[in-house]
Amino acid sequence: MENPGASEKKSIFSNLTVQVLIAIVLGIIVGALFPAFASTAKLISEVFINLIRMVVAPIIFFTVVIGIAGVGSLKKLGRVGGKALLYFEVITTLALVIGLIVANVIRPGDGVEFTAAASEAASQYEKQAQGVNWGEFFSHLVPHNAIGAFAQGDILQVLVFSVLFGVAVTRLGKTGEAITGMFDKVLKVFFEIMRMVMKLAPLGAFGGIAFTVGNYGFAALLPLARLMGSVYATMFIFIFGVLGLVGYLYKFSVWGLIKYIRNELLIVLGTSSSEAALPLVIKRLEQYGCSKPVTGLVIPAGYSFNLDGTTIYLSMAIIFLAQVFNVPLTFWDQASIIGVLMITSKGAAAITGGGFIVLASTLSAYPAIPVEGLTLLIGVDRFMSEARAITNLIGNSVATVVVAKSENEFHPPARETLVNEAGQ
Repeated sequence: MENPGASEKKSIFSNLTVQVLIAIVLGIIVGALFPAFASTAKLISEVFINLIRMVVAPIIFFTVVIGIAGVGSLKKLGRVGGKALLYFEVITTLALVIGLIVANVIRPGDGVEFTAAASEAASQYEKQAQGVNWGEFFSHLVPHNAIGAFAQGDILQVLVFSVLFGVAVTRLGKTGEAITGMFDKVLKVFFEIMRMVMKLAPLGAFGGIAFTVGNYGFAALLPLARLMGSVYATMFIFIFGVLGLVGYLYKFSVWGLIKYIRNELLIVLGTSSSEAALPLVIKRLEQYGCSKPVTGLVIPAGYSFNLDGTTIYLSMAIIFLAQVFNVPLTFWDQASIIGVLMITSKGAAAITGGGFIVLASTLSAYPAIPVEGLTLLIGVDRFMSEARAITNLIGNSVATVVVAKSENEFHPPARETLVNEAGQ
C-alpha cells in the first residue's frame, strides 16, 4: 500500500516554484559561506541564461509573424501598436514621477559619505556615455543586417524585422497562409526546447543568487540600505498602487496575474534578468487569455519601451546622488530630469550596462552632480537589479492584458484551467 504522505511530498517537490525557491535559499547559504564559489556560480547562471537567450530571438520572430498574420488587418495592427506605445509612455512617466517623489520624501542620500577610491569604475561608464549618440537611437531600430540582429540578440531590431516580415506574409494571401502554418509548427519546436531548458531553472537560480551573495557580500548593503529599502518600497507602491489601479479600471486582478506568472518571476529573481523569462511569459500570457497578435507585439516592444522598474531606479538614483553631494535641485531641475530620462531611458535595454550608461549620460546634463558618484551604486546594483527586472516583467504583463482587453482580444480560459496552469 502506498504511503499518502510520501506521494504528497513528491508532488510538492516536483513543483517548479518550490524547486526554484529551494534553489534560491541554497544559493544564499552557499554564497555566504563559500564566497570563493562565486566564479563557478556565475558560470552556472550564465550557461542557463544563454540557453534561454539562444531561443529568444526565434521565438519573438515566429510569434510576431504568426500574430500579425492572425490580425489580418494592417489598420488594426497599427491601432494595437499605437495603444501599446501610448500606454508605455504614460506609465513610464508615472514611474519616473513616483521615483522622484519617494526619493525627495525619504531622502536616502542624506548622511552617505562618498569616497573616490574606486572612481575608475564609474569613469568607464562616463566614457561609454560620451560615445552614445542618442540621436542615432532611432536609426538603430532598423537592422542593417537581419541575420546580424538575430545573432546579436537585439530584441528591438528583431521586432522591427518581424513586423515587416509579418506584414509581407499577410499581403501574400494563400502563399502567406502556407508560410504561417509552417511557422506555427516550427514555433512549437522552440517552445518544446524551452520546456527542456526550464528543467534547469533551479540550477540557474542557484547560480545567480550564489554569485551575487558570494561576489558582493551582504556587507556592501549596509551603507546603502536606506537607498535599497526606498527602491524596493517604491516598486511595491508602483506595482500595487499604479498597476493595481490600472487592473481595477480594466477589471482584472494584478495580484491574480502575479500569482499566475510566479514561476517566471522566480526565475527573474534568481537570474536578475527579465530577458530570461521573455519567451516564457509570452506563452504564459497567451494561456492567460491574451491573443497571440497582442502578446507577440506588446511583450517584445515593452522590453525596450516599458521598463518601469529601470525607470524608477534611474530617477531615484539621480536624486540620491544629488543628496549625497548636497546639490539642491529645484522643481524645474527635477522636471527637466524627467524630460531627459523619458528619452534616454528608452535606450537602456539596447546597450550593455545600459542602466549606468543612461545614468552617466543624464548626469552629463547636470555637471553639479559628479558622475564619479556612480561608484556608490556599483556595489549594490546587483542587489537591486532583481527588483528592477521583476517590476519590468510585471509591468509588461499588465500592459499586454490592458491592450488585449481594449481590443477585445482577451479570452480567459475557465478558472480551473488557470489554477492548474499556474501551478505547473
